[in-house]
Order: sequence, then C-alpha cells, then structure tokens
Amino acid sequence: MAFTPKLKLTSLTLTAFRNHVSTRVQPGAALIALCGHNGAGKTNVLEAVSLLMPGRGLRGAPYEDLVNARMSDGRGWAVSAVVENDGLETRIGTAFEPRPAGEDELSPGSAASREVRIDGQVQRSAGALAGHVRILLLTPAMDRLFAGPASDRRRYLDRLAAVFDASHGTRVNALERVLRERNRLLSEDRLQARWLDSVEAQLAEAAVAVAAARNSAMAIVAGFVAQGRDGARSSTFPWAEVTVDGELERQLIERPAVQIEDEYRTLLADSRGLDRAAGRTLRGPHRSDLVVVHGPRAMEARLCSTGEQKALLLGLVLAQARAVRDTFSGAAPLLLLDEVVAHLDAVRRGALMDELLELGSQTWMTGTDRHLFEAASGEIEVFEVADGQVSASVRREQETA
Repeated sequence: MAFTPKLKLTSLTLTAFRNHVSTRVQPGAALIALCGHNGAGKTNVLEAVSLLMPGRGLRGAPYEDLVNARMSDGRGWAVSAVVENDGLETRIGTAFEPRPAGEDELSPGSAASREVRIDGQVQRSAGALAGHVRILLLTPAMDRLFAGPASDRRRYLDRLAAVFDASHGTRVNALERVLRERNRLLSEDRLQARWLDSVEAQLAEAAVAVAAARNSAMAIVAGFVAQGRDGARSSTFPWAEVTVDGELERQLIERPAVQIEDEYRTLLADSRGLDRAAGRTLRGPHRSDLVVVHGPRAMEARLCSTGEQKALLLGLVLAQARAVRDTFSGAAPLLLLDEVVAHLDAVRRGALMDELLELGSQTWMTGTDRHLFEAASGEIEVFEVADGQVSASVRREQETA
C-alpha cells in the first residue's frame, strides 16, 4: 500500500537553473526517481530542492554558477515549490539576480544574495525557509565524509542540527562572523583589549549556543541509533555510534552552559598571545569533529572499507530521518539521495525501498537506469531527464500491469 508523506512537495518549478530553462515536476508518489544519462540534469533537480532550505544547496556552489549558461539576457535563476505539510499548502520560492555588468560589488544595494518568498511575501533571509521544509541529503561527494577533513563533518553535523532547530544556521553564521572579527583584531599591530573583551564575550555566547545545539541534535539521533544496536529495529544497513568530539560539547554534558561560557571567555583572553602567533583562534567549537563508529564491527568509520562506509552513512541518514519524523509529529523530512542505489546490490536496493516507504519520507532519487528502482514495486514515480528537460512521470505499477 502506498504511503502518503505528511511533508511533501506537490509541485517544483525551475527557471533558468543550471541546464534547465523551464522545468516543472508535479510528483504524486512517495518515492520519486529521476533517470537519465550523466549530465542530463538529474542532480540539478535535487540541487534545486535543496535550495528550499537555508544555505547554498547540496553542492555549495556560488549562486552565480547556478544561472543557466544558455541564457544570454543577464537574468538569474528561480526555484519555487508548493509544500504540503499535513494537508496545509505553502508556496515557497527563492531566486537570484546577478549584478549588472560593471556594477561595483561594494555599491549600496548590490549584494549578490538570493531572495526568498513565502506565500508571496519577501523574507528577510533564507533562514525563514527552515520552518517550512526539512531536508536530509546524501550525495556521492559525501562518500569521503569519514575519511575527509573535520570541516566536512562539522558542516554535516551543523546541517543536521539545523533540521531540528531552525535557528542553528543563524548561530553558526554568528559564530563564524565573530571568529573572523577576533582574528582580525589579533592581527593588528596594537592589541585593543577593550574591543577584544567585547568580541570575546560575543564569541563565548555564540560558541556555547552552537555546541549545545549540536549536543541536542546528537542526543535525539542517538535514541534511534540505539534501536538498531539493541535489535529493536531490523535493518539491512549497519547502525552507528555517533559522538561530537569537541571541548565545549563535552563540558556541556556535565556542567551548566553559563559556567562553560564564562570559562571559555576567560580562556580566550588568556590565549590571545598563542592565537595571535598562530593567526587564528585555536580552541572552540569551530575545531570540533564528528566521530562515527561502525557499531556491529566496533570500528571507526574512517577505517572501514568504502562499501562499509557507504552502507554506514545510509543507515545513519535513515536513523536521522526517523528522529526528525518523531520529533515533528510524524512529518518525516524530504530525502535527497543522489546516485545512491547504483552502489547497492539487488538485496540492499530492495531493503532501502522498503525502509523508505516505512519511513514515510518523500524521497527524491537519481540514477542512470530505471531498472535500479524496480524493487519499489509500484510505489515509485519515474521521471526521465534529458538535456535539462523532465518528461511526464510513469508510475511503476503502470509499467508492471
């Protein structure tokens, strides 16, 4: 029986976005497959969906790079959607207009940022999107998550925390801004103690808020990871132990936030000489890491094989999605899974489809071959993508009738 997600897109429109001149997708199933050759524009559709939340999307590309290269009239791009959440519809959209040629980047009013509208009303920032769409994503680039730099895992962690707490992205931005200001002040020939005191007070407040939100998100997810560990939930994909390896995050588990904030502010003042010599702030949540352990093997994920890492990451995303669903009254997040099924054997593809249907997420997937999605057994809607154009959908149940 088909499951209708509580949170879903009923319409998605792309205008001058990447290789899409004008594309509209109106899905009617819980599982959506975008099929086509490499370079057809499948991932571009997922990227457009990812821009319906705060941030720069699943590729992190500059907004200027998203403009359709074939458009010569100097216009920007736009993405809009109708979001349904438990039967209530909201129209959301985001758009970007490049600066006119020759305009000074620093001219008043010329900031190259995207505009966000909700039900036709212009919003102050993209942060307003967080209250309407929750998205988890998995891309081929994330295959290097466990073996790559800690900065990648921090971004992953902060993106997850923002799904639970819509204000987290704003906190992270504030932390990064104040860090840059402190580093700038430390680089000056003459230290301005009074300014540093003020900046460090702001930095301590932002740092503790970010660390606390990370801990909160991990605590929620840990409960669902434990279901796999204790055998309460059967899954083809391995469960993972996840912890935040950070000085402030560890301290916040045992002591009050106000005490940690005071101590960190003192530490910053005492560390000015070392930080000045290093050219950066050496301690704080901007140095934290996410440690993931393959539960059944009791081995750090970074030491696992590539296949084990892929399966572990997929299992972790499914656990996170369940945590989000139960936190938000049964409204599972949208899932964007880019080229995931191509790396799974037939048994795991079938298991993934079953888990996605049980989860109740509207899931957008890409693949070069529609046969990769046969295990969905009538519960999937297939769209063919070619040269930036999306064909009318075909329900798998029609194909097998």
